[in-house]
This record gives sequence, C-alpha cells and structure tokens, in this order.
Amino acid sequence: MQKTGLHCVGFIMDGNRRFAKAEGLPSIEGHKKGFEVFQQSIDWVTEANIAHAVYYAFSTENWQRAKAEVSYLMDLFFVVLDNFEQEIEEKGKRVQFKVIGRIEDFSTKLQNKIKRLEEKSKATEGEKLTTVWIALSYGGRAEILEAVNKAVSKGLPVVEEDFDQLLWSANLPDPDMIVRTSGEQRLSNFMTWRSVYSELYFIDKHWPALTESDFKDILKAYEQRERRRGT
Repeated sequence: MQKTGLHCVGFIMDGNRRFAKAEGLPSIEGHKKGFEVFQQSIDWVTEANIAHAVYYAFSTENWQRAKAEVSYLMDLFFVVLDNFEQEIEEKGKRVQFKVIGRIEDFSTKLQNKIKRLEEKSKATEGEKLTTVWIALSYGGRAEILEAVNKAVSKGLPVVEEDFDQLLWSANLPDPDMIVRTSGEQRLSNFMTWRSVYSELYFIDKHWPALTESDFKDILKAYEQRERRRGT
C-alpha cells in the first residue's frame, strides 16, 4: 500500500444499521459486519505506516438506543477485544490499543478486558507500534467538561498545554484527517477539542461496505489537501 504523510487519522464509523437495512438484514448483522471492517482497517492503517488511528465506536448518546441493541453491542465489544488479546498471545504485538471515554459506564467484565488488552499491547521503550485508539462511551463535550472539572478540583489554571493532558485523549495527536462514512457531513460530538484543524473527508458508503480501495482514495485525497492551520 502507498505510504502517506498522515500521522493520525480519525474514523466516524457510521452506517451499520443503514447497511443492514439496505441488505435486508437485522441491524445486529450490520454491527457485526462493521466490526469486521474495523479489524480490516487496522491492517490498512499499519501498512500505510500511520502512527495513530482513532475510531468512534460508541458515543455517550448511543446508550439511548434500544436495550437489545446496546446489549448486543456490549457483547460484541467484548468479543472483538478478546480476539485482539488472543491475537497478541498467539502472534505477538502488532499495534497498541488505548480506549478513551467513560469506561466506568461499562460492566466490570468489559472494563477488565479493556485494561488487560491495553496492558498486553503496550509498546515497550523503543518499540514502534501503531496506536489504535477506540472511543467508547465517548463524547467530545463530555471529555472537555471532565477535563475542566479536573482542572478546577486541582486548582490548575486553564493553560492549553496543561489542559490537554487532562483529557481522556491525552497524548493522542490531533487528527490530520477525520473520515465519516454513510453520507452524513458532521462530527457528531467526536474529537471536539482535537478536530479544530482536522481535514474532513465524507464518503457516501456505509462503514460496513468500506474497502481497502476506498481507504487508498482517502490517502490520495489527504495528499492533495493544502493544510493551512489558520495561516
């Protein structure tokens, strides 16, 4: 795969349910296919030597969905994270995983799985691994509000550099490009602090239909952008 100047890419993985509806399938099948594409996309990212990729997997607002759908997603999250953990045990580390958001919202079982995966995939000193950030029970406003409350409780002045380190996404570079599938053209509470100068790329395809060819088009589109950052 072609190399790229992208250092950090964000994905709003939208359209699982619409994909399922279009295919005449139950919505849970759309989520299942969506997570298959998520796993595949990690290969695309690493092959392109992109250092960081952040995926919007479950928002703070998604808790309002039907209980059966949320329950299925919780089980699916566990299975996917467990597969990643087993892969590390069998084949060694390929990427390091970090999960950001209100992790305390999840079951103890899922929280423990998240902690184990993060620990097992952690890069050692001098080891260069792509970092895959998974945003779970995440919302950009919630992230900022929690950071503000931390600053207030610690009596810290609100200085940008220090404030940045109070965020759930501390140490995550600002995304160079944020990709959203399924035709919607908004960020939907994703990376509110970090997206101020991100390039935006919208694609009509639903996330489960995304292919490696589409990903290559994303890389080409980024290389053609002129990034100004206010200058």
